[in-house]
Amino acid sequence: MFLNKPKIIRISEVRPEPVANAKGTFIRVLFPPEETPTYSMRVFEIEPQGHIPAHKHPWEHEIFVLEGKVKIKVGNEEFILEPETAIYIPPNIVHEYWNIGESKAKFICTIPNKPSVKH
Repeated sequence: MFLNKPKIIRISEVRPEPVANAKGTFIRVLFPPEETPTYSMRVFEIEPQGHIPAHKHPWEHEIFVLEGKVKIKVGNEEFILEPETAIYIPPNIVHEYWNIGESKAKFICTIPNKPSVKH
């Protein structure tokens, strides 16, 4: 059932879960699809030298970096993101992430609860 009133949550109230198939990467789901009708909000944390391998799916991403330095490969292009930088990743495009800094990287990632396009 979707929330019918505002919800305030501190990131410290959500247990970090390891990201499958990733190295040194954890996710905290702040607003899961069971609670919100349109978008989910998650926070990713990647340890130094951490990596999320190449993957794709039928939904878009909006990423906003809070801490650290992240290299993101989208298709054949590579981008370096630092705090207060955002990127849009279209659906069905292979993408990959690396923490290339010396400290933990942290970013907000929003995704739609339903695929943006067909597979």
